[in-house]
Amino acid sequence: MNIYRGISRMSRITSCYNRCRWLHNSSPHHQLSHSSPFKSPMEPSEKVLGCRVIYPWISRPFSSGGPQPQYDRSSVEDQVDPFSLVADELSIVANRLRSMVVAEVPKLASAAEYFFKMGVEGKRFRPTVILLMATALNVQISKPASEGVVDMFSTELRLRQQSIAEITEMIHVASLLHDDVLDDADTRRGIGSLNFVMGNKLAVLAGDFLLSRACITLASLKNTEVVSLIATAVEHLVTGETMQMSTSAEQRSSMDYYLQKTYYKTASLISNSCKSIALLTGQTTEVAMLAYEYGKNLGLAFQLIDDVLDFTGTSSSLGKGALSDIHHGIVTAPILYAMEEFPELRTVVDRGLDDPENVNLALEYLGKSHGIQRTRELAAKHASLASAAIDSLPENDDKDVQRSRRALIELTHRVINRTK
Repeated sequence: MNIYRGISRMSRITSCYNRCRWLHNSSPHHQLSHSSPFKSPMEPSEKVLGCRVIYPWISRPFSSGGPQPQYDRSSVEDQVDPFSLVADELSIVANRLRSMVVAEVPKLASAAEYFFKMGVEGKRFRPTVILLMATALNVQISKPASEGVVDMFSTELRLRQQSIAEITEMIHVASLLHDDVLDDADTRRGIGSLNFVMGNKLAVLAGDFLLSRACITLASLKNTEVVSLIATAVEHLVTGETMQMSTSAEQRSSMDYYLQKTYYKTASLISNSCKSIALLTGQTTEVAMLAYEYGKNLGLAFQLIDDVLDFTGTSSSLGKGALSDIHHGIVTAPILYAMEEFPELRTVVDRGLDDPENVNLALEYLGKSHGIQRTRELAAKHASLASAAIDSLPENDDKDVQRSRRALIELTHRVINRTK
């Protein structure tokens, strides 16, 4: 069966590819060489992730009071609720996650399941993305003599895809537990952080336990390429956290460095999980890359908005302390953009954000700048690239596939318009 039928409608596809044609000129894995952690091995002369190439508008000023980015939305009847679409399956995944973190030592089990309990498990953003991507990339299975074989194959494939959702969530929660210890956080998702409630040692052990459970599940898939992708995402989590902890003054003021760290800490896990789904489904290299690009750009957009909300949100809406990043000396996109407008802000940052006076002065400069608006604009650009990746997938007439693809695009809108 020719999955690329509909060639007569190439004008639409070409338009989509024009919006993200740079994707096809870069390394399939977008992984950076160890010798030069901030440049692509394919394009050593370009800035990291190509952001200075992709976003020439960055240098132009924006009014913080100007209109918010506008996006083409589907018609009302085409819009779907991404979370409702996979709600039943998410419930199955959540129950399985709770059963997977049972340990022989009761205290360890209690710690490991802390953020898997009903009511504090969050919206399960990452599993939602993974499950929607699994349906969006559904392939037509040729029917053999017995249709029961098709049903068995489909069920087995879906179970393996659900495993990716479970693995991704366990790795994500493990990273939260470890991050809270490193940041000495006292709240997470509106409740006391695990390290605050049970202590640092148990929080670290609980994170390690979740990673071990994720590894066991990953090994059971018996797919070396998928294992490599997820292992790389875990390595990136560690690399990103290390980059955040040990920055020079020059690196702390670099947008390229910030974006690379953000990719490692947030986007790599989502993008490599999406690509894993494509590989398990038996998709082509090109389709797997589109899945990867969707996850990468969605993850970058998500973190950029997170950085905005750290300045504009409240502790109650965020489930954590507002202004937590800057109080920990972490410089994010809004401050970086403000530094472009007010170079003297860099001197304030270099003096150290452990001094409350410097923090207050930095916030004053941010308030006078277009840093918040420009960060939202950058998030919108990444969201647009994520949508373009979905638009560029081979056509499929299956209604479930089409609905899931609309849901993935709807997620990009929700990510950049969220308030918590």
